[in-house]
Amino acid sequence: MFTTADFIRCRAARPLCRPRFGLAATVGALVLAGFAARAGGADLGAFDSAADVGRPARPGAVAYDAAAGAYEVAGGGENMWFTNDAFHFVWTTLSGDFSLEAAVAWLEPGGNAHRKACLLVRQGLEPDAAYVDVAVHGDGLTSLQYRAARGGQTREIQFSRTAPAKVGLVRQGEVFYATSAASDGPLKPAGAFMRLELQDPVYVGLGVCAHDDRAREKARFSQVRLVRRPAGATARPVLHSSLETVAIASKDRRVVFTSTNHFEAPNWSPDGKHFVYNSGGRLFRLPVSGGVPQPLETGFANRCNNDHGFSPDGAWLVLSDQSQTGKSLIYVLPAGGGTPRQVTSLGPSYWHGWSPDGQTLAYCAERSGEFDVYTIPAAGGLERRLTTAKGLDDGPDYTPDGRWIYFNSDRTGLMQIWRMRPDGSSQEQVTQDDFNNWFPHPSPDGKWIVFLSYEKSVSGHPANQRVCLRLMPVGGGPVEELARLFGGQGTINVPSWSPDSRELAFVSYELLPPE
Repeated sequence: MFTTADFIRCRAARPLCRPRFGLAATVGALVLAGFAARAGGADLGAFDSAADVGRPARPGAVAYDAAAGAYEVAGGGENMWFTNDAFHFVWTTLSGDFSLEAAVAWLEPGGNAHRKACLLVRQGLEPDAAYVDVAVHGDGLTSLQYRAARGGQTREIQFSRTAPAKVGLVRQGEVFYATSAASDGPLKPAGAFMRLELQDPVYVGLGVCAHDDRAREKARFSQVRLVRRPAGATARPVLHSSLETVAIASKDRRVVFTSTNHFEAPNWSPDGKHFVYNSGGRLFRLPVSGGVPQPLETGFANRCNNDHGFSPDGAWLVLSDQSQTGKSLIYVLPAGGGTPRQVTSLGPSYWHGWSPDGQTLAYCAERSGEFDVYTIPAAGGLERRLTTAKGLDDGPDYTPDGRWIYFNSDRTGLMQIWRMRPDGSSQEQVTQDDFNNWFPHPSPDGKWIVFLSYEKSVSGHPANQRVCLRLMPVGGGPVEELARLFGGQGTINVPSWSPDSRELAFVSYELLPPE
């Protein structure tokens, strides 16, 4: 799933037309200009051809206003989703890195709320081709949508902002990321990015789908700019962090907050109203709806790591901090902030789970060179060692009924998911596959286990890796992919389920060019 051969299988389609264009130099980029190829003799500006993809009942059309640099695209089609698409597409073929941007507006009111006007990159013109786009829907919802492999399912990452004034889609090698702008401001990364191995050349252009096969909808794309980016850029990339949620039923993702500050490990508060995450050694609160993060008062604890979380009743917060001794110790403080109370006397200790009755903390600790799972009373006291196997045992978290502690262990080779009784008895392996699986978290309703999977070759749980969030039933059964992303360390170290078990919060990362 994560190798070049397995992570994505895309077929390079043969171009139907060959673009002929000159390259005009701009600041740090080359602007595509002077296209000579035309579709049916019509002037399409930066694009070469236009046609319906799939079989819309009502054919589409495109009109190019050269003076305004704008396109009016009309499209029919039932949908651009699932495993097949039907829409009108105006395109050129292109290799290498580029960006496409436009202001998008629907020309007629009403219509289906799910109609889509897209900036689009496709592997081919087949209706089931792999693709990625930035889609502006009829109701203003804007998202990065993609089909990772031909014939596969379409997924999406929704923007935090609806109906932006301008949108963009950028290709940087295998990285595709969305940009957006409010009013007349500059385009900035929107926090939605995806790695897809599309083969050159690709089809790049504009598309419109009515989301109603009986209708034909029209959108205007103005300020259209297709820019070819030079390969081998030497500027140091900037890390972007995005706090996202993913719906368990649909697997649709939504960007809540994005920043060039590095942050990690969101907890979802038991009342469902806000997240807590760590950044720069401090903890921050963020409303679930997004907004501006606010620092949480943690007193002397200013070297907090990504091992923190709420008590079951939401009254308390536990954190792991190394400000006092240089080694991570576990502390408890009021959920709204305050002075931490030390729980563990030995370090390093990294919190991971709180028992459903609120009485016990579970954590990973290194003692005499061995990392094992321990528990300790939340009020303080003596710690109890639960695992003794050679190797690394980490990431303990309780099921909501208190009957099991799930954890990860490499005692049989690869890192796999295990479980045991709260007293350490009945230890049994849960997953047996070719991934390195970390940080299992049972859902509040007791139905699911989510965990983080690395490639087989990756040792430990480092940052900046191709990873996948995977989901399995607590009682056993098929493991399914919930989300693929670039991340790892900081993505989902701690419990991050929504209280109703319908969604999960996590952090994705990407290395993007400087703005």
